[in-house]
Amino acid sequence: MTTTLAPPAPVISTFPATAVEICLRGELIEAIKAEALIRGISLPAAPAQIAKAIVPVDSLVAVSILCAVELVVGFELPESVVRAGGYTSVESALEHMLPRIEAQWNKRKGANP
Repeated sequence: MTTTLAPPAPVISTFPATAVEICLRGELIEAIKAEALIRGISLPAAPAQIAKAIVPVDSLVAVSILCAVELVVGFELPESVVRAGGYTSVESALEHMLPRIEAQWNKRKGANP
């Protein structure tokens, strides 16, 4: 009797930039909405405008959001990808975090940046 093994899962060799950005942006926007609700800040309706709104994103909130991104990249991200003190908007968080997440990917996967 011959046992047939399933083929191994495909290895993602390039950084999944779009998937990471979509995940991170969505999680950050939800965090901004919650923060705005607590602080009584009104936000624009469109997600693109919410991302630009000046609403603080606490660094602890940003670190907790990394858990969702870890599901996309497939490994644990260090807290150091998040700036101490947080961010002033979703866009500022994305600009800071995305390159650092990609650097962690490259380090982990042995890719050249």
